Amino acid sequence: MATLFISDLHLDPERPDITRLFGHFIDTQAREADALYILGDLFEAWIGDDDPSDTGAFVADSLRELSGSGVPVFFMRGNRDFLIGDEFARRSGMTILHDPAVVVLYGKPALLMHGDTLCTDDIAYQQFRAQTRDPAWQRQFLSQPLAARQAFAEQARAASLAHQAGLKAQGQMDAITDVSQATVNAAFARFGINRLIHGHTHRPNVHGHAGNTRVVLGDWYEQGSVLRVDSSGMQLSAIGL
Repeated sequence: MATLFISDLHLDPERPDITRLFGHFIDTQAREADALYILGDLFEAWIGDDDPSDTGAFVADSLRELSGSGVPVFFMRGNRDFLIGDEFARRSGMTILHDPAVVVLYGKPALLMHGDTLCTDDIAYQQFRAQTRDPAWQRQFLSQPLAARQAFAEQARAASLAHQAGLKAQGQMDAITDVSQATVNAAFARFGINRLIHGHTHRPNVHGHAGNTRVVLGDWYEQGSVLRVDSSGMQLSAIGL
């Protein structure tokens, strides 16, 4: 038995193959797990718990069946689905975690994060993040009609792509959108834990630095990515379509 970690699935009606892969993962590997942790960006965009998409309904049903079978499901909001609320969590049978969160896995503590707060060199993104995490901003946004929220999500996606294109043109994409090592070091020091698991950067790897271990989960664009943690250690692997 193992505890499984995934993130950055970016599920979207336009990519049904990845949604099917997610469903297969839930019905197979996840059913045998001690617990499942989803560390953000489960969806490409989430505009409120009244989202009418079939993809959202499928995910909620799949996760509810998993949790109902006895596998606890934990979710941490990401930069694409930070508006997932208590209603969707209830429908899905999952528990929402704060970011960051500390958990104990087989007797050893681990620090969990989505990972976007570690990318402190991306000033433009951090400013946008601060705005959209403000409770007053969220209340105002969620009070708008569904069509207006959908339009905002499309505009935000276009702005994100333009921002990334600008960074690529300047040769700064890799440096700016990855984590800041100083910020990572500060997180380890703040919590006094030598194991960190996060997503967001789409750079799957296991990093060792100054006695600490940082595991970066992969995205689910061309394939799946899952981290298995058990009493013997950790294994990061890909899941084919």
